[in-house]
Amino acid sequence: MKKIRIIILREFLTRVRKRSFIIMTLLGPALLAGLIILPIYLAQLSDKPKHIVVLDETGLFYGKFPNHAWISFSYSGEDLETLKENLKKGDYDAILYIPTSIVNGPANVKLFMKKEVGWQALEVIKNTINYELRAHKLALAGVDKSLLKEIDVSVNIFTYVIKGKKEEMSYSDLRYFLGFFASLLIYVFIFMYGSMVMRGVIEEKSSRIIEIIVSSVKPFELMMGKILGIALVALLQFVLWIFLTLAILLSFKQANPTMFTYKEPIKAEIKNKGLTPDEAKIIQQNAALEQSELNQLLEGIRNIELKNILISFVIYFIFGYLLYAAMFAAIGSLVDNETDTQQFILPVTIPLLVGFLSINFVLNNPDGPVSFWLSIIPFTSPISMMARIPFTPPVPLWQFLLSVFLLVITFVLMVWISGVIYRRGILLYGKKISWKDVFIWFASQKN
Repeated sequence: MKKIRIIILREFLTRVRKRSFIIMTLLGPALLAGLIILPIYLAQLSDKPKHIVVLDETGLFYGKFPNHAWISFSYSGEDLETLKENLKKGDYDAILYIPTSIVNGPANVKLFMKKEVGWQALEVIKNTINYELRAHKLALAGVDKSLLKEIDVSVNIFTYVIKGKKEEMSYSDLRYFLGFFASLLIYVFIFMYGSMVMRGVIEEKSSRIIEIIVSSVKPFELMMGKILGIALVALLQFVLWIFLTLAILLSFKQANPTMFTYKEPIKAEIKNKGLTPDEAKIIQQNAALEQSELNQLLEGIRNIELKNILISFVIYFIFGYLLYAAMFAAIGSLVDNETDTQQFILPVTIPLLVGFLSINFVLNNPDGPVSFWLSIIPFTSPISMMARIPFTPPVPLWQFLLSVFLLVITFVLMVWISGVIYRRGILLYGKKISWKDVFIWFASQKN
């Protein structure tokens, strides 16, 4: 055990001192925090609005295009060539030309731009023209165009989970994102640090330094020390990512206190049928809060069991990594260079890829039979179970415990199998080892 501790310490210190570890440890939290902060910050920036001049030959669209904080419309009766000359001078950003043929012919309009106005502006233009053309044709048919507003419905879906007599919001979109993100991290970490184990074994074997090392320690002790040492590196980096990301977010919140603050809807008892100005204001504020995507996101974060998700992530990351790292170490002992790993690495990575490629299926049906088996089978459970855990109702405790138990048992079995391969293959040089040779080793092991 003392020798394994020495190897663990060597592997740990060797890798945490590398420049790549320091750079990724500092860069990772900045990227994670940026993914959270940047969309919210950009949404609140007040950019200079784009100015579009409308040349409407039909007369149907005058005053119909809505102005927003990021786009404004004005209307002109000048000819198109004059407007184009003014566009070149920079008097406005674009010209929207609506010909008379749009009424009875194909609904084609032209937008002349000095610079791109963005897809949001195009959506506003397209939706406004579609609405007004339908209204015009309904009017010609003798139908009141106000019916368009009545039949044009915008639907917001609020999802609830019934627990006994209580109804709780489920925040499905946020849970979907957390499940996908956690599964993706598990996949990336296992693949990245498992490959690191394999490359470390190949480097020591090809440099012949392994002959000196195994003269002092047993091959199994060397393999376990290398696997556990790199596992500590991965855990250290993950923990640092969490704390540094939280530090960046808290610092940003100090500078922008209102940006990440959830706003509770105002509770007020409306007694009269005729609303007072204050009561009407409260209703409007609550409606605005309900429609605010940022406020809904912050409310979801407050109500989701992040602690359980984090604990589950650590468990599945540790044992998922240990399972695959043992196999990667065995592969590294069979070859002299990284180019010879293809025939051995494919059977190892296929289950990992199956789990990764099945993430979307599991997220769309977390309680289905396929999702259940993917989260129970040890080779796919670290990824598939993490996709299921954020959802409600939560994964039954017996399924979680069974999944972890099978993962641990499989890890122990795989360590024994990899130990046999590692012990035989680590000192073989210059020979192309095949799967047939590996099977012969196990046959002789039984004898």
